[in-house]
Amino acid sequence: MKIQIKRIYDKAKPEDGYRVLVDGLWPRGIAKRDAKIDEWRKELAPSKSLRQWYGHDQARWNEFRKAYELELSSADPESIKSLRQITKKQRLTLLFAARSTEYNNAVILKTYLERS
Repeated sequence: MKIQIKRIYDKAKPEDGYRVLVDGLWPRGIAKRDAKIDEWRKELAPSKSLRQWYGHDQARWNEFRKAYELELSSADPESIKSLRQITKKQRLTLLFAARSTEYNNAVILKTYLERS
């Protein structure tokens, strides 16, 4: 599968392919007209309660990952399937707003898509 992750604040490039924002909240400081996204998949973001509990605390990363994977396993299968279909035609770039490039929901979603 051709999936990459990228901060939404990084400049869009043609090699990004199909760009999908996977956060539940719109990122601060980015105008929707300037975002250069193809889709916003809020339904695949962590739940509000999980996101608030995690609070980007790396000490909670393993618990967050497990809980978010559980949420993904209960997500609409068509949402997951449609993202996988994109990867058969072009690169899929999962966009996120978190500061950390290692500890964010896009990392988990990428792994989930590649694994299942």
